[in-house]
Amino acid sequence: MTARPRSLAAKRTLAAEIETRLRREYPTAHCELDFRTPYELLVATILSAQCTDKRVNMVTPALFAKWPDARALARATPSALEKVIQSTGFFRAKAKSLLGMARVVVEEHGGEIPTTMEALVALPGVGRKTANVLLGNAFGRNEGIVVDTHVARLSARFGLTRATDAVKIEAELMPLFARDGWALLSHLLIWHGRRACTARAPKCEGCVLADICPSSSI
Repeated sequence: MTARPRSLAAKRTLAAEIETRLRREYPTAHCELDFRTPYELLVATILSAQCTDKRVNMVTPALFAKWPDARALARATPSALEKVIQSTGFFRAKAKSLLGMARVVVEEHGGEIPTTMEALVALPGVGRKTANVLLGNAFGRNEGIVVDTHVARLSARFGLTRATDAVKIEAELMPLFARDGWALLSHLLIWHGRRACTARAPKCEGCVLADICPSSSI
């Protein structure tokens, strides 16, 4: 176990080494939600709240077959949509968000998913995390860092932040990593969080970060 970094410089040094090692460990890291268009990624991301990517990927093919774009989804009935997405959990709230999002996209953006943070977070059911997913993965724009439960957990374990609020965690991570790698960074941390640094039983033995992680049990 190493000491937790205290200065900004020490955190940047640790962050750079973490990113280098994770890039080497997970050379194919990517968004694990299946999508072909910005619309599909936005829908999938909204559905992923409190749900696994695997489950979302099981549901979206039928959804996209019925409602292939925002204009089609805006015409869906709540009951029909709820039936398709029921297995993702919280389906009534998600259906309300999806229908609201689609209608605003049609009415205010001509049916096209907007490409700015400001416009995205103004959509029903879309917060900063979801907007970052869209911007980084559908539009190739690094406006911020996606902070989900994995990113939050690993950032704390690495000693890069003590914040618990996602927006504050993101604000503290952004100065530590090069902007052009922000979208990939989220995937690297998520992949490591799912495969090695799990919540209940992190696999410190054999972890590529064990010798530099302040929380390592080795």
